[in-house]
Amino acid sequence: MENRLKNRNANNPDLWTAIRHLHKAIAAGGVDPKLLTLVHLRVSQINGCSACVYASVAAARKAGETDERLHQVVAWREAPFYTGAERAALALAEAATRLQDGAEGVTDEIWDEAGAHFTEEQIGAINLEIALTNFYNRINRTIKEPAGQTWG
Repeated sequence: MENRLKNRNANNPDLWTAIRHLHKAIAAGGVDPKLLTLVHLRVSQINGCSACVYASVAAARKAGETDERLHQVVAWREAPFYTGAERAALALAEAATRLQDGAEGVTDEIWDEAGAHFTEEQIGAINLEIALTNFYNRINRTIKEPAGQTWG
């Protein structure tokens, strides 16, 4: 697959400044970076964004995540490798991402479970990570960004 956008730097520099600020806000939310990489990975798997799947696996490994856990994110409900907090974040990520075709979205049960494990500030950071990942996934799928690069 070849990227449709030949000059990535042609984008408005204000866009990249805004994205950096979003990343700073997420990092300031007090959520373990390893958990954020799992959320990024799961959202990217759902959206079929190979570029973000590749980048999130690389970031997760850099943060100390194990291959065993990375390989099982796609089946996290059945896998024994995740904490209650991680499961709550992954459930939130899936529900917030799967909004198509009348999907139920984030139910009160999913929200309350996240609230049992995270502060409001942390939930805000996780929610922003989910939204930003969906943003990246849609751009990458549109421009046909190939897997094989990392951005951080």
